[in-house]
Amino acid sequence: MTITDRAIASYLGLAIGDALGSTVEFMTPREIAVQYGTHANLIGGGWLHLKPGQVTDDTTMALALGESILAQGRVDALAAAQAFDAWMRAKPVDIGNTVRRNLLQFRKTGEPHAPYSDHDAGNGAAMRVLPVSLATLGQSEDAVRVACRAQAHVTHHCALSDAACETLVLMVQDALRGATKNDLLHQHAHPLAARHPEFKFRAVRQSQNPSGYVADTLQAVFQSFFDTDDFRGCLIDVVNRGGDADTTGAIAGMLAGALYGLEEMPEEWLKALDANTLRSCEGQARALIKLTGKS
Repeated sequence: MTITDRAIASYLGLAIGDALGSTVEFMTPREIAVQYGTHANLIGGGWLHLKPGQVTDDTTMALALGESILAQGRVDALAAAQAFDAWMRAKPVDIGNTVRRNLLQFRKTGEPHAPYSDHDAGNGAAMRVLPVSLATLGQSEDAVRVACRAQAHVTHHCALSDAACETLVLMVQDALRGATKNDLLHQHAHPLAARHPEFKFRAVRQSQNPSGYVADTLQAVFQSFFDTDDFRGCLIDVVNRGGDADTTGAIAGMLAGALYGLEEMPEEWLKALDANTLRSCEGQARALIKLTGKS
């Protein structure tokens, strides 16, 4: 399996997890069980009344970021801020409060870095990091971290958000290069929890109804990712926890796609995904990897 193949799978995993999770976003596991049994299909609906296979801000913000990177040839904070602002002006189906607030601030000031705030520890920057993973593949770890922060600080300037974004980007990159799940656990997930105990996920009760707080999000994602054995099982496990399920689904799908590859993705999910979204994700994945000279 080539790096490009894994990159495409990661992007499609992001979109599939987003579309799958959006149906049950803000529901509790009990409510999901009553209404769906086990939720396992891209059927749309949910509080946003989406069409089957339609995605939310998780995927569309990632694609907006990716377009800015391709236009500049690199991750650039101002270009990212302008891309996000254009995305917001186009009236997306959903937008987080922190994202909206800090993009409105960008419109006033032209400054593509939000003020630092420990209160901005939501998952809105982490959900869209995939283009950074692909565009900085092969660069030094320091350069990768700088690029992560450039895009993240447009809306989320917070130490916990930075830690989550950087860890996810480095995990995806290692998965693209063929790392095992055990490698990702011991080289990234456990060290993150050691540096920031908020992210501990082995010593806590199984995350149910995870909120938009980035530590809640990664606890749910890591529990599902490391305790399941395939792409389908990972995504079903995480979205049936409810809560911010489009984002937990998107991030888990991004990781699982890079690890397992396209051949592990259920054909019915790929067919159900919005066709324009599928083409955009595949095309952008190819273009971003081409930018790095990898394949």
